[in-house]
Amino acid sequence: MPHQPLRPAPSSGVTHTDRPHAISSALRAAIPPTLPILAGFVFLGITCGVYSVSLGLPWWTPTLMACLIFAGSAEFVVASMLVGPFAPLQAFVTVFIVNARHLFYGLSMLERFRGLGRKRPYLIFAQCDETFSINYSTRPPAGVDEGWFMFFVSLLNQLYWVVGCTLGGVLGSVAALNVAGVDFAMTALFVVIFLDQCTKDPSHASAVVGILASLVALALFGPDGFMIPALALILAAITVLRSRLEPVYDACESGFVASASDTCENGPVASTPDAAGAHHGGDAR
Repeated sequence: MPHQPLRPAPSSGVTHTDRPHAISSALRAAIPPTLPILAGFVFLGITCGVYSVSLGLPWWTPTLMACLIFAGSAEFVVASMLVGPFAPLQAFVTVFIVNARHLFYGLSMLERFRGLGRKRPYLIFAQCDETFSINYSTRPPAGVDEGWFMFFVSLLNQLYWVVGCTLGGVLGSVAALNVAGVDFAMTALFVVIFLDQCTKDPSHASAVVGILASLVALALFGPDGFMIPALALILAAITVLRSRLEPVYDACESGFVASASDTCENGPVASTPDAAGAHHGGDAR
């Protein structure tokens, strides 16, 4: 039987010889796109740290959450739940719903993460909103390994957040800070997120559903038990309205409006006569 040559094992394109260079070049390439995240993460992390300490938690709690959870707004929720009644089911459901959008991030990055070996678990764990945005939309410079580039984008963003949370925890525990009103930070954060998403949504039906469902659940179950029923009502209502909402988003993505990006990202805009005519079968209204 003739001798068959052995096939080389699949590789990431980075040999052991040039790996240090590949790692250093990827790190240098990952710094510029993450610098805008630095200021926001450090400032918001300080707020999270001070808020956690104001609830009576140890100074190292926000640092631990930043290392093990790294979920931004969910850490505010977890901090408030740590000082409340023991309710693991409510904590799980609430954090899952708050971060459910990460499911779609993961689906979008399936092919990009394929074949990345030991880097893949950390890339999945560290995929917050900002990290996903950079890794999904940015391609590394020529000659820079994409796997290491995405790894350092994820790592740098998490380090920024850890630094901010640690500073906030230390300042909140050792400095004579007046933390009155800091507990409103989480409420303010979610209000800002809600308003931002509302302005970007071409249909405000989901916002109206969320408000009405929350009010109904609050009236029926009270402030201590309305969270899970409200989330269930929102899910049921959006499922029922799905057939009416999908055409709105499809029209946005198909360019039936003056600027699809403006409609999807900056709220509804008026259609041009040509776009309106195309959408309404030639009858511009």
